[in-house]
Amino acid sequence: MRDVKNGSMEVATEILGNSIARWANKDDIIETAIPGLQIYQRNEPTQPQIAMYEPSICLVAQGAKRALLGDDTYVYDARHFLIASVHLPTMVQIVEASQERPCLGFVYKLDQRVISQLMVDSNIPQPRTQQSSRGLVLGEMTLPLLNAFQRLIDLLDEQKDIPILAPVIQREIIYRLLVSEQGERLRQIASAGSQSHQIAQAIDWLKVNFSEPFSIDELAALARMSTSTFNHHFRSMTALSPLQFQKRLRLQEARRLMLAERMDAANAAFQVGYESPSQFNREYNRMFGAPPLRDVTKLRQMSAIE
Repeated sequence: MRDVKNGSMEVATEILGNSIARWANKDDIIETAIPGLQIYQRNEPTQPQIAMYEPSICLVAQGAKRALLGDDTYVYDARHFLIASVHLPTMVQIVEASQERPCLGFVYKLDQRVISQLMVDSNIPQPRTQQSSRGLVLGEMTLPLLNAFQRLIDLLDEQKDIPILAPVIQREIIYRLLVSEQGERLRQIASAGSQSHQIAQAIDWLKVNFSEPFSIDELAALARMSTSTFNHHFRSMTALSPLQFQKRLRLQEARRLMLAERMDAANAAFQVGYESPSQFNREYNRMFGAPPLRDVTKLRQMSAIE
């Protein structure tokens, strides 16, 4: 395994980018043999697209990517990583990529149980505040963190070592995130009783039960908050109201059902919880910029060309 101990960030980043390029497919994202690790390559900039961030750290070794959450913009590149502390429907866009220098990056999912246990094992202090803030945050890349990711990617060459060594490297990565300037966000999410942790539990419920009707009062009770406090902190973290959050989950799943499982629009709408096909069509058009049939047909044509 390679470690750039005395070299520059530029050298370490170039080596990591080369390692990602070895395993990435052209213009695609793939799951690797390491649990929770996805790598991707994009050869040209993209239009903004709706995507769901999971709790994860997102890194770009070459090129740049932009995430939009409400009125906030997060651009991450070789010098900055992005932490998503909860599940969030956002707009994402590759903003720097070419055939000669493609955008090369990866997403590594974060396990809240590992974060909590590491806080206990390492005597890392509880978060200083209990206030919710955005579920996305940018951090500045460091050489030790780059080296840890390099060792993780290198395990793809020695896959028999993954079950033993990947959890060790995962703990190092999470530790370095926890003690970084942005570690406060992860500590809030992992600390039972914090408002961020309570909102995260409500988000998890919505993600599983997005097709079911719910009342804001019931969801606030699940988070053990008053309705007004819950609404404030939910919007603070996600830039959406709970109902808007549910709507995005429903429409994204309907799009997936039509595209991947070739379900017609009416059945997809019913499957995700819509009772009115006309309301589904209006909201789908507003979110994706075209009616369901036209949008899915365009996506299939683009996939066939690629």
